[in-house]
Amino acid sequence: MSSKPTCHLIRPENSYEGKQGLSYFTGIATETVGSTGICMHLLTMPPGARAKAHMHESHETAIYVLSGEVHTWYGDRLEQQIVVKAGDLFYIPAGVPHLPANLSDSPASAVIARTDPNEQESVVLLPELDGLVA
Repeated sequence: MSSKPTCHLIRPENSYEGKQGLSYFTGIATETVGSTGICMHLLTMPPGARAKAHMHESHETAIYVLSGEVHTWYGDRLEQQIVVKAGDLFYIPAGVPHLPANLSDSPASAVIARTDPNEQESVVLLPELDGLVA
């Protein structure tokens, strides 16, 4: 068996429950393809879905919304809010607390890439912030 890196095809047919309280489709990660600097997966948030407040301690996140819209609260006390819609790109720096929620009556889907190759390694839950968003 060669240790030379090679290409991999992932079909996002399986899902897993993330620490954030959402169900993610399996994608590119250390666990699936042996990546060492990036992970990428798909997320579909059903109407009314809401993540737990969290941050990614040392890793940046880039999101491209494919469909729907997601309200995201962010900042030290989740004091800022933005609505990210289909076609938008959204960047979250490392260490920034955030909480996304789908407040619409339609599903919202996005491609999410992170500089942490291990999907759940850098997720830090912030339960003390959950109550700040109604």
